[in-house]
Amino acid sequence: MRHYRKKLLICIAAMAVLTGCGRDPLLSAEDHAAEVPVHHVQMPAASQADDHMAEDPVRSSRRPADPNETSAASESDPVLDGVSGEDAKRPDYPADHQDILLEADILDDDAAQEWIPDAPAPAVTAKRTAHTTAANGSQTTAASQTTARMTTKTGTQTTARNTTKMAEKTTESRTTALTVVTEPVLPPAAPATPEERLAAMTLEEKAAQMMMSSASDAQAAKSAASRNVGAICLFAGAFRGKSAAQVQQMTEELQSKSKTPILLCVDEEGGTVNRVSLNPQLRPVPFRTGRALFDEGGWDLVAADTQEKAELLLNLGIQVNLAPVCDVPLSSTNYISNRTFSLDPNETSDYISLVVSEMKHAGLGSVLKHFPGYGGSIDTHQYMAYDERDYSAFTDGDFLPFTAGIEAGADAVMVSHNIVQCMDPDYPASLSPEVHRILRDDLGFSGVIMTDDLGMNAITLFTGGRNPAVAAVMAGNDIVTYANDSGSAAAICEAVRSGAIPEEQINESVLRILYWKQSLGMID
Repeated sequence: MRHYRKKLLICIAAMAVLTGCGRDPLLSAEDHAAEVPVHHVQMPAASQADDHMAEDPVRSSRRPADPNETSAASESDPVLDGVSGEDAKRPDYPADHQDILLEADILDDDAAQEWIPDAPAPAVTAKRTAHTTAANGSQTTAASQTTARMTTKTGTQTTARNTTKMAEKTTESRTTALTVVTEPVLPPAAPATPEERLAAMTLEEKAAQMMMSSASDAQAAKSAASRNVGAICLFAGAFRGKSAAQVQQMTEELQSKSKTPILLCVDEEGGTVNRVSLNPQLRPVPFRTGRALFDEGGWDLVAADTQEKAELLLNLGIQVNLAPVCDVPLSSTNYISNRTFSLDPNETSDYISLVVSEMKHAGLGSVLKHFPGYGGSIDTHQYMAYDERDYSAFTDGDFLPFTAGIEAGADAVMVSHNIVQCMDPDYPASLSPEVHRILRDDLGFSGVIMTDDLGMNAITLFTGGRNPAVAAVMAGNDIVTYANDSGSAAAICEAVRSGAIPEEQINESVLRILYWKQSLGMID
């Protein structure tokens, strides 16, 4: 009797040892494989995965996978077949199985908040708690199942099937809870810099940026905007009869038609040359000349007028005033005289310096005109003009207001069409490489250079009616101002492809234009 009692005690002790090791002595190896299905994914040999495993109580509580076992999950899930090592890394894994990857590499709280910045910490903790509870519940069920199997084999098989279903439901709940964590919230794209915008442009788009189209009415302006031109000069007809709200609607519509923001420009010099203030709905009376303002109220009135003008134009959606006029006439009878401030280049320089400074402070683009200076030249809108003065007349007189404007921060310089013998006896200033060299090198101007309108008779007569756009770019202009700009951009592209114009020159011009737009707040 003692012999049998001793054997019974040995058997009981053996079962206690096996039960403590997580093995059921009444189950075969096949039964153990079906006990609680767990997805086994071999981890990459990254130290980060080991760190997560050490910190996460869910994974540290799981028993290691037996390489000789074949789990029910691996037999029924084709996605897991053959996935191990490098093949199990997140970037190469199917998106609809991200929950399986999280079984092997659960994100800690800090990582989850980094992927979903707006997710509150309690929500992440709740998901982790649900995951942990589900796993612990599986282990508790397995322990209860072992006790039942010690009573009856039939009960063991029934409990095993129920446990398998419960484990599958637990896996589904984990999938639902954790899939949300795998969806990253990407930050908004960084604003494009002028260099990035340039790099993204085709040659045709670059050439279009160098075009300033002249528009006598709103319809012509819309047509130009649809061609993605870099700038549009609006004449009085575009504003006639419109209220301020209607002008704002027009300028907004023009911008919406273009891929790149457009420099919307006007000639609002004051006096005989106005576009906007000719409309009494926009201003009761037209703006006056700088000279008239100064004679009435000195520099204070000049400054106040410039500020008012800038505020009006910017409010209407206009970014650039093609002003101030830097020309110094030789006498009061000269063509340009009634548009200028003074016959004295030093007084004119003071005026230009003040006006440019006020425009810059207000955020309105400025353009100095008409380099190298009209002097006593006749009207180039009608005829070709010739200036036969010595070069010293320019360095001691005409250049001074331009230098003052450049030092005050002028954005651009407009070049005239007169032929200045001492600089270039063969070409109009707007088409002369030497005149542009003087502006860049001798006066130190690094901003945008533009032509006066190439549709003026002086150029038409000089070119015999041929398109002067390519010659203007070859001379060094960044912006080609042309009322009849159709075909000009295409001609420039063809000149680049033929090698007549280096594309690097085009890139430099477009980059100057884009930086100008950036300085005016038009692009980031």
